[in-house]
Amino acid sequence: MSLLADPSVILAAENAISGNIATVGYGLAVLGPGIGLGILIGKTVEGMARQPEVAGQLRTTMFIGVAFVEVLGLLGLITGFLFT
Repeated sequence: MSLLADPSVILAAENAISGNIATVGYGLAVLGPGIGLGILIGKTVEGMARQPEVAGQLRTTMFIGVAFVEVLGLLGLITGFLFT
C-alpha cells in the first residue's frame, strides 16, 4: 500500500497548518515599535517629572517621535498585505 493511498496520511495533510509567514512577520514587526513607544513615552514622563517647566517642549517632541515610531508599525502591516 502506498503512502498516498493511506487515509491517515491524507487526513494528516488536510489538518496541517496552513497560512502565510507574513502573519508571523507582522507579529514580529509590531515588537519593535511597541518597545520603542514604551521607552519613548516612559522617558518623556520621567523628563516631565524631573523638570515640569519644559513639559510642553517634551510633549511636542514626544508626539513627533511617536509619529515616526508608528510609521514602522504601519510599514510592517502594509508589507504583510503586499506579500500575501
